[in-house]
Amino acid sequence: MKNNSSGGQSSKPDRKTIEKQRRTDMKALCSKLASLIPRHMSKETVTQQGLLDLAAAYIKHSTERVERLKKMKAEAMKSIEPSGSSSIMEKATAAPFCLSSPVFELRDFGSAIELVLITGLNRNFMLYQVISILEQEGAEVVCASFSTVGGKIFHSLHARAKLARVGVETTRVCQRLQELI
Repeated sequence: MKNNSSGGQSSKPDRKTIEKQRRTDMKALCSKLASLIPRHMSKETVTQQGLLDLAAAYIKHSTERVERLKKMKAEAMKSIEPSGSSSIMEKATAAPFCLSSPVFELRDFGSAIELVLITGLNRNFMLYQVISILEQEGAEVVCASFSTVGGKIFHSLHARAKLARVGVETTRVCQRLQELI
């Protein structure tokens, strides 16, 4: 700190202290950014530039995924609404759309997988069977949820490989799910 003419210290810190504080703040922000990027995207320790590149790629991937899911939702909602119905009362009394067979999408993220399964309300479908298939093929279900929209049930399962070195054989999982459905 510099002394002023009155003999006391000035309240303005010098450049060295300001720069040190800026570097400390940037390091804390980079650390926070690193904690927000999923583990499967960052394989090992990366530089700050690499971390920024990973974050940019993750944001782009997430944005594309959100857009894709919005399109899927819009298509699902269109199939629920009967064509030709214009008033709210007609839409409320119309029979809900029911799927004749379940539809699923399996996404592989290396050591993690995501399964989205859409079934009709009238379909006798046991979720434990799907979970059993995933576990038998070397996956551990981390999160499972569902929601009902109109005449459809949307199941979402997130799983990771029990052994990261071995992984999960997604083609075998798809084949077994097709047989189940």
